Amino acid sequence: MLRLLALLTLALTAASACATTGGAGEAELNLAPASEEQREISEYRLGSGDRLRVIVFGEDTLSGEYTVDGSGAVSLPLIGEVRAGGLTLREFQRAMEASLSEGYLNDPRVSAEVMNFRPFYIMGEVREPGEYPFTSGLTVVNAVATAGGFSYRANTRRVFIKRAGSDREVEYPLTVNTPVQPGDTIRIGERFF
Repeated sequence: MLRLLALLTLALTAASACATTGGAGEAELNLAPASEEQREISEYRLGSGDRLRVIVFGEDTLSGEYTVDGSGAVSLPLIGEVRAGGLTLREFQRAMEASLSEGYLNDPRVSAEVMNFRPFYIMGEVREPGEYPFTSGLTVVNAVATAGGFSYRANTRRVFIKRAGSDREVEYPLTVNTPVQPGDTIRIGERFF
């Protein structure tokens, strides 16, 4: 039984080593698993420029589409401004329910969804740098493909990302799992021969 387990471990190690090597002339992409920080940012936080659909059950006049403004708030009828910036959708729904229950509605039920995310930006060694619409599940590899692919000078082993709301750029290994968040600025560096 122990020998079988050792052989299985050896086979899995060999298979993973084969999966991470690229052929000659190919841009090598690291297939390493997502890091702890990459897993932490998976829950989306609302920010300026996001467009939301808000449904207040039983209250059609309060339901509609709203945009998170530059200060991170959503201006709603009856209750005025509700903070949305930095909150998850669930936290925003609870904040709306709390505001509506303060003298306006008994036991309000609110549902919200993001209709349009704020865009991401990509620059550096890609063929078409610029601003692009964000889609759910976007990775750096997808973002590069959206921007026309790598230029011939691109460093395909690392990427620099400035997250929305941050004042600094962080270097990440460029893997197929490196996530992009709305509002991120991605920079693909130049490789040194």
